Amino acid sequence: KEIVQLPQGPSDTIKVYASVNGKDTIPWVILPAFVLTDRMPRNMRRQVEEWNRLRYAVYVTYPYARAAAGILRDVDAHLAHMPDQRERKKYIAQKEKELKAQFGNKLENLSIYQGKVLVKLIYRETGSDCYDIIRQLKGGFNARLWQTVAFSFGGNLTTPYDRQEDADIEAIVQEIERGGYYSGYRYN
Repeated sequence: KEIVQLPQGPSDTIKVYASVNGKDTIPWVILPAFVLTDRMPRNMRRQVEEWNRLRYAVYVTYPYARAAAGILRDVDAHLAHMPDQRERKKYIAQKEKELKAQFGNKLENLSIYQGKVLVKLIYRETGSDCYDIIRQLKGGFNARLWQTVAFSFGGNLTTPYDRQEDADIEAIVQEIERGGYYSGYRYN
């Protein structure tokens, strides 16, 4: 490919790319790309909306799930060295107070849908469901109480995370871990 000046009138000479094949010179121009679309079918539009809703929920809740996993590891490490039940309860109450100060308002502002996604992501990050975590740290009565609250809003604290069943969530998490779709989100 070479630039060839095609003969034109005296004041309208335009330089264009051209292909020369023997004695033939064939001019060509690169046009800007464009996308020709028709209206999206209703069922496809619904699928895209559901995907975007899930993506947003995962992007909002994934940092909390990662933080929960780290905090639970710390709490488990501290509790392993505390044989006295009174000290354990005092430590858990102190940690709960710190967590409410740090995350309370943010978690209270999550939608029910985002809460359901968070429960699955916490299971993914910790390997145990929220009901068991609450039962281990706060006791069976508190776990049943929070399970009842979750159930009344259509949730379930014992919801497991299955990489095959929750493949969409897993794909979004992998996207986040590769660097994120939105440039403002970075998780380490």
